[in-house]
Amino acid sequence: MSGTASTRTTASPTPTDVPDTAGHPRRWAALLVLCSTLVAVTLDNSVLNTALPSLAKGLDASTADLQWITDAYTLVFAALLLLAGSLGARFGARRALLGGLALFGGGSAVAAVSTTAGELIAWRAVMGLGAAFVMPATLAIIIRMFPPVERAKAFAVWSASAGVGVLIGPVTGGALLMHFSWSSAFWINVPLVLAALVGVLRIVPTIPRQGTARLDLPAAVLSVIGLGILVDAIIEAPERGWTDAVTLVELVVFVVVAAAFVVWELRRDEPMVQVRLFANRGFVLAAGTLAITFFALFGTLFVLSQYFQLVHGYSTLKAGLGAMPFAAAMAAMSGLSPIVTARLGIRGTLTTGLGAIALGLGVMGLTTATDTPFVALAGEMMLVGAGMGMMMAPASMEITASVPARFSAMAGALNSVVRELGGVLGIAVVGTLVSSHYRSEMGDQHLTGPAAIAGHDLPSAHVVAGHLSPDAAGRLTSAADHAFTTAMNNGALVAAAVAALGVLLVGFGLPRRATRATTPAGKPAESVDAPAEPINAQAVQTV
Repeated sequence: MSGTASTRTTASPTPTDVPDTAGHPRRWAALLVLCSTLVAVTLDNSVLNTALPSLAKGLDASTADLQWITDAYTLVFAALLLLAGSLGARFGARRALLGGLALFGGGSAVAAVSTTAGELIAWRAVMGLGAAFVMPATLAIIIRMFPPVERAKAFAVWSASAGVGVLIGPVTGGALLMHFSWSSAFWINVPLVLAALVGVLRIVPTIPRQGTARLDLPAAVLSVIGLGILVDAIIEAPERGWTDAVTLVELVVFVVVAAAFVVWELRRDEPMVQVRLFANRGFVLAAGTLAITFFALFGTLFVLSQYFQLVHGYSTLKAGLGAMPFAAAMAAMSGLSPIVTARLGIRGTLTTGLGAIALGLGVMGLTTATDTPFVALAGEMMLVGAGMGMMMAPASMEITASVPARFSAMAGALNSVVRELGGVLGIAVVGTLVSSHYRSEMGDQHLTGPAAIAGHDLPSAHVVAGHLSPDAAGRLTSAADHAFTTAMNNGALVAAAVAALGVLLVGFGLPRRATRATTPAGKPAESVDAPAEPINAQAVQTV
């Protein structure tokens, strides 16, 4: 009886408690639940992209409205990631996860019944706030549930779910929009979130809070302002121009705010972000490879979806299925990444993965034409997806291994920030390159009058062609499709060059035998403060 009582009274172990090196007994079931929350959050944006044409009609939304319906989520999500990770560490990762899911699901339900574009933009921002709490919390819980020997496998599953959620979205959106209105793109989140909430409550253990220091409010404010300004500058730059005065002012303000953030954090004994980690080559290079991966993923998907739907004339469902080679290869290689990492080491795995991405994108950029068969593109996409799946887990492992146990939530937030910024930058840079090259190519057509709008972008060209005679429409769409395909190839080659640069940086910068990052002092992280240990199964309650 006394033994039972003793077990129940240890519900809040201190960070110095001896961990259960076997990990939590329900850790694998809990991992599946955590992955389902991640899929729900990452699925949302890619489903929405498919629904944008329906939204334009249903809410009479302008192009600017559609952009903000997409960007409101991204802006709030990225800006609040560091603050959300800090609050999760303070109040408990499981509470942060539950609260984030409730916000995300509730925001989705209200967004589905919005009657104006303004309402939808506001509720998309609420969804972004919820997602900002979900992403860091899942990683923080995984780090604490699993012993070091199993973490690589757990990270592989987690990384696969993050990527697959993005890639299956277009298929889900295409299938829904064949039978339902645009609101189905938001209603689909509600049952997913409800199932995830039940799973978290029943299976995921309570994680002891990782710190009792006061909330670093100045750092929180600076991080929100800085990340918000940076993301807004990146999102708006393709439309305003990278050299536009507003864009340049925002970038300068970001640099000033970031400098103030660094100075403030360096003076703190318990900072919200350990900025000294950025002097650690392993940490910086691992974060850089994640940014490059999502730069290539989001940038490529952004243009491929238009290529499939407009150049090849696929339906929304068929175009969504076109992304499945990415997902299949990524999921398969994510499962094998622990084996590959054990053989090649982190440096070898990251360089091989980045090399596969560069090769796949390079071949795509050099060989794709308006009539390229899907099977050829599928092979190139599978190569890119395999490279991504191979490296996401070891890169995340390298990031979290750099961080002491009490900062695992911070590591999760930084991991998510890097992914998000890489993706946003990929869409902005590749999108800008494709748009500028398309307009340059179409300028040679000397379009005048109402037809001149066809020179702005590919969708406009196909709309204009619908009002012309068959011969004129054929000539216009042929020229537009060729211009877009050439522009897309240039974008793919730029993404390939970025991945190739990553190969060089990791190959020459990351130590050969590095399997986890070191502290700025050059000592292994565990010699200063042991990496996150798994939680003791007897010291948690799964209420």
